Amino acid sequence: PVSSSLYGSRFLTGVVGGSITHQCFYSASPANKHGRKFWCKTAANGVCYTIVSSSYTAGDYEGRVSLGDAPQNGTFRVTMTGLKGSDTGTYRCGIGTTNEGLYVSLNLTVLAEAEVSRPTQLIQGKLHGSVTVLCPSGDTQSAGKRFWCKVGRSSCTLMASSDGYVGRRYQGRIFITPRESSGAFKVLINDLKTEDSGLYLCGTRGARGQDSAQEVVLRVSTASALPRRPKFLSGTVGGSLSFQCHHEPGGTYEKKYLCRWEGGSCSLLLDDQGFVLEPYRERVRMSSSDPERGTYTVVLRQLREEDAGWYWCGARSGHAEHTSPVKLLVHKETCSSRGPGTTTPVRATAPSPAARSTPRQRNTTHVLGTVTKGTTAGTATQGSSLLLPTTTPGTSATSPGEIFQESSSGEPWLLPVVFPVLFLLICVTVGGLALAKIKLQKKTGQERSTTGNLETALAHAGREETMEENPDPGKLQGCKMGSGKCRWVFAGTGAAR
Repeated sequence: PVSSSLYGSRFLTGVVGGSITHQCFYSASPANKHGRKFWCKTAANGVCYTIVSSSYTAGDYEGRVSLGDAPQNGTFRVTMTGLKGSDTGTYRCGIGTTNEGLYVSLNLTVLAEAEVSRPTQLIQGKLHGSVTVLCPSGDTQSAGKRFWCKVGRSSCTLMASSDGYVGRRYQGRIFITPRESSGAFKVLINDLKTEDSGLYLCGTRGARGQDSAQEVVLRVSTASALPRRPKFLSGTVGGSLSFQCHHEPGGTYEKKYLCRWEGGSCSLLLDDQGFVLEPYRERVRMSSSDPERGTYTVVLRQLREEDAGWYWCGARSGHAEHTSPVKLLVHKETCSSRGPGTTTPVRATAPSPAARSTPRQRNTTHVLGTVTKGTTAGTATQGSSLLLPTTTPGTSATSPGEIFQESSSGEPWLLPVVFPVLFLLICVTVGGLALAKIKLQKKTGQERSTTGNLETALAHAGREETMEENPDPGKLQGCKMGSGKCRWVFAGTGAAR
């Protein structure tokens, strides 16, 4: 739970005669703010003996250990000076009435010579917001891999690296910038979640496998005034869409931009200084900007299937960058607005009779929504399967396939296709009935021939034999249908029987 969150360095290194400073970071709840803070050393028997606390200092450490608390920042700091070799060991920093309460364990190593550890960096972010982590100069070798990992109980789990690896939970929302000549780089993270809080390491792994790491405590505040921005947008091939990018209102930014995120990198597409990447020229632009509200609008036209993917809105101010992600889905079907910042593919449907009897505009856009009475924007006449477009603030998507034309007489566009089909079906049906009638007449005639007088029967049988006899294949030309009767036509004579 958030109330029990406590973070701190897991390893400290000091030199004999030198000093170390350790910071413990806690969630600033009332219980934690006013609780007892402690620093203790674990003995061989497993008991952690208090060295210093909010109201106590062990006699052996008088004058060389101190504890300072900053409840408003959610941190307390322990400083030890005059380090000795015997100070090496396992320690705890924590909060509680006993040393078994809420704590973080760490290992302190005191050497004759050692590199001074960098102080832990505290980064605070807001839920759904973004943060910029500045990783200081380290290994400047070009082959070095920049990394960002989360510290666990016994290991540091890799979250992202400069070779393109990105963890599943960070897809579309983390970017490790290129390294500067000094070896420093930045880690940009957006769409922050509560579970992102924790202890991290960022640094450069050299060719020899040596790490130059910076400890970072990331703390995400659940109280956020930032709006929930739409994360997914949907468009149609050949269509266009627009969406709003957000940043801190009233801030001073030296550049606002849009980049395409892919494989842990983000390629710049355009900025407010006039730059547009060549493949996107004439297709993407910034249409408006409102610094007081902290928004600017991006329009992307002539959508292609390959445009699908992650994009980042960005606003840079010094080393800090405010970023937010959006994922674009591109369909071949007609799309319609479904909610703020999202669209859903739907298929065009023919209007119902009730819809055809109701006057409406010649150009109508198919969208999903609630059928209600009236003809205002965002509604449709009751009984109609076609709804007028709804207006989505800050987001829109249009496509050539979204609009159809109706004739001035109000006839649906399906009639020219339906009538020929119906006529063909009627002809086939009439022909079938005619053939069935002929067969029935023949069968009836044969039955009558067995019960009539002999002469009439013989004469009739002779005529029927002539009619039923298979004609000479060379003389047979075809069977003509007329008035529901079949007549055999023979070649050469033109006579019909």
